[in-house]
Amino acid sequence: MLSMDPSQETNIIDQATSDQKYDHHHHRHSNSTNPFAQMIQQPFQWLQMLSSELNPTFVLGVVIVYGLSQGFSGSYFRVVADFYWKDVQKVQPSVVQLYVGLYYIPWVMKPIWGILTDVFPVQGYRRRPYFVLAGLTGIISALMVALSDSLAAAVALTCLIGVMASVAIADVTIDACIARNSIEIRWLASDLQSLCGFCSSAGALVGYSTSGFFVHHLGAQGALGLLAIPPVFLTVLGFVIYEEGSTSLRSVKKKVVEEVGVAIRGMYRTIKCPQVWKPSLYMYLSLTLSISTHEGQFYWYTDPTAGPAFSQEFVGMIYAVSAMASIVGVLIYHKTLKDYPFRNLLFFAQLLYAISGMLDLTFILRWNLILGIPDYFFVIMEECVSRIVSRIRWMPMIVLSTRLCPLGIEGTFFALLMCIDSLGSLSSKWGGGVVLHALNVTRTDFTNLWLVILIRNMLRFSTLALIFLVPKADQFDVLIPSDLLTKNSAVSGVDDESLELVPMKEKIEV
Repeated sequence: MLSMDPSQETNIIDQATSDQKYDHHHHRHSNSTNPFAQMIQQPFQWLQMLSSELNPTFVLGVVIVYGLSQGFSGSYFRVVADFYWKDVQKVQPSVVQLYVGLYYIPWVMKPIWGILTDVFPVQGYRRRPYFVLAGLTGIISALMVALSDSLAAAVALTCLIGVMASVAIADVTIDACIARNSIEIRWLASDLQSLCGFCSSAGALVGYSTSGFFVHHLGAQGALGLLAIPPVFLTVLGFVIYEEGSTSLRSVKKKVVEEVGVAIRGMYRTIKCPQVWKPSLYMYLSLTLSISTHEGQFYWYTDPTAGPAFSQEFVGMIYAVSAMASIVGVLIYHKTLKDYPFRNLLFFAQLLYAISGMLDLTFILRWNLILGIPDYFFVIMEECVSRIVSRIRWMPMIVLSTRLCPLGIEGTFFALLMCIDSLGSLSSKWGGGVVLHALNVTRTDFTNLWLVILIRNMLRFSTLALIFLVPKADQFDVLIPSDLLTKNSAVSGVDDESLELVPMKEKIEV
């Protein structure tokens, strides 16, 4: 069983008040309803609590960005775009793999989007205009690829990258809002990530479940046109989400130059802090060392001779079930794990992640048939376990990332951390590709696929040796000095509006 770290005691004063607020919203009807009704009411009471502590339009923004834009669009795009390249553009699989890699470009550019949202306000607003920009980019890109006949592959690729850019820009913008609220209201940091996880998983479930239906009835190209709907909501969000406008009368051009310098210096100073670069390095290495074997397994799944020969419909169902399993993972984290220290939680999560990988090895070697477990049942069970553990492992990493962001450049720095994570995922895919190629795993030869899976699992176990890079702190603790950026404001000559202070509540920390 996980043990609580003594460092949790340092935050007990703030947490006691916060827990009273939460308990009031969470349990006020517990004595007047039966258990089933209470279970139904809890999610709504939780959302009501978040809306009362935060701005309701911010909560709406999280639902739109993570539920519609990232959850639905991301999963729907993943399936429909593959059919588009296969059936409409008739591109070879190896070329499609290259194109899929290029989808990462908008995500690797997240620090640039972060700088824009932090230091390039439009009409005095830092967030709202970028939701509008994300929405318009997505609408134009999706409609262009859906309505244009005989579109050149390069133009189609540009449009699809534009769809991903819409998702990425909106993601960075809402993440900046989440990071700020996580810093200012620390006791809600885990709840905010739980909300993001719920919305993302629910959206992914709908996207995976409906993608095949729309491809069948509208065709792959027509189905891509539906990706213009979520950006419409992003555009509307840009006009309704609450944000205080800047009242500064200084020259905009001079202010932008100063704030870019502040952001760059702030990022450099923050990343040099051991409390920041150590967990950042752990997150990157934990993603990189878990090399991706997805393509090799996917080809094996659908191979009629060496593999179980799953149909396209069943593969889609696997994705949908995995999305539901992700929701279960979020529930487990939210209900039972969000109060544990980072190091303890990530150690056991990584251990379970490595152990769960052995299910893939069991499946590839067909030991499930020896045990009398059918392929269809085993792969669903394996996918559910894998997704639940993956989500439990991922959630504290995101919470930890929000705790590493200093106020004033929270959008930029959180985007930098997410860029590092994207590079880790990309390194994982490239590393897995190298191993698959080195062991001669091809479209038809899966002789050494079990060895690739074994190497991947051993690398997952090796990540446990890096757990010392993760802080022992509780998930509500302040991890970086409150004056990390503010003590340089006098030297740089930047006014208080360019560099915001940490709330007084956080200065009480012992």
